[in-house]
Amino acid sequence: MIWRRMFLAFVVLLVPIFFVQAQDGALEPLDIVSATGTHRFSVEVMRTDEQRARGLMHRRFMPEDRGMLFDFKREEPVAMWMKNTYLSLDMLFVDRGGKIVSVAENAEPLSERIVPSGAPVLAVLEVNAGTVRRLGIKAGDLMRHPLFK
Repeated sequence: MIWRRMFLAFVVLLVPIFFVQAQDGALEPLDIVSATGTHRFSVEVMRTDEQRARGLMHRRFMPEDRGMLFDFKREEPVAMWMKNTYLSLDMLFVDRGGKIVSVAENAEPLSERIVPSGAPVLAVLEVNAGTVRRLGIKAGDLMRHPLFK
């Protein structure tokens, strides 16, 4: 009986931590149009310096259809890293018009290695590692979200 209570307490108190939406606000729809079709994601948008600095740090789970979109407010070369990020990620670097200009696949968790955009970008979309390959996404594909004009 005690073990059953302990298990129930674990499920009620701890499991939801892995599935909680970010504190930063609501999820927003984002589409990626590639040769394999239109792929819909729900994304958290990081608009402030504080939000961009925190990103996906310390998270241990992200649903397959989710992502995090970093809005840098102006087009410029950017660099990302994976410090304190436990999830392996694919990074899509996107210009003002929504065109994916470069892709970095399978960024290593907890790494301080710099992942450069390679060109000026307005935003970066982070999705679970393997998403780019699974959906056939590549540089030149188009991203649709109100951030892009």
